[in-house]
Amino acid sequence: MRRVRARAAHAALARAEEAARWARIPALAAEVEQAITVLDTPAARVIARGEGRPLLLEEVETLLASNALIIDACRNLVRERKMLVPLARRPVLFALARALGEAWPGDVPRDVLLARAFGAKHADESHRARLRVEIGRLRRLLRAVARVSATKRGFALSPRGPREVVVLARPVEEEHAAVLAFLADGESWSSSALALALGTSQRTVQRALDSLAVSGKAQAFGRGRARRWTTPPLPGFATTLLLPAPLPGG
Repeated sequence: MRRVRARAAHAALARAEEAARWARIPALAAEVEQAITVLDTPAARVIARGEGRPLLLEEVETLLASNALIIDACRNLVRERKMLVPLARRPVLFALARALGEAWPGDVPRDVLLARAFGAKHADESHRARLRVEIGRLRRLLRAVARVSATKRGFALSPRGPREVVVLARPVEEEHAAVLAFLADGESWSSSALALALGTSQRTVQRALDSLAVSGKAQAFGRGRARRWTTPPLPGFATTLLLPAPLPGG
């Protein structure tokens, strides 16, 4: 499921369901049933031509195999079939690419791009100069799959060839969605394990956990090194695509 292979997952779960029924182990049958439920709940959202809708994992698999130019906000990259342009380490460039993708086939005004990429409420000449620099960098990175052109109002994205542009986003987007994704399966995690899985610092993860605890979305038990964090699954949503990448050996 984490590799977005819905058909193979359905087949494997069907075999697991049959095996659990023959084994007559209630706990195993319940686990298989939960996995099937997750597979049949929305795993992502697609935003195309200004409109969004939820997608099941099998629909995500179909989308990834299509001819569309995909701005993948689940893994912060731009993809066209098997050609990938990773932007996870370039958050400003990805914010610009996503804004342009959501507005396609229209353009995005410069003040909107400044707000999305830099959080600028009152743009000045230095902001506009920085926007031109970052757009130039984005144009160079995407030149193999798309063009970024200037318009009277701002900038527009146009794919190379007759294809759609879509944005693939998480089903639930909030500040600490990646941390929630790991917690949402009901397993207990230490902050150090979460930091290792997310590829970030333990201090950053601890701040996120504290914030989620205040809002009632995470809870801790134990003390010191035995302290663990958990939270109930997000209702009505699968967390497969919230994960930044498959876990090693997962």
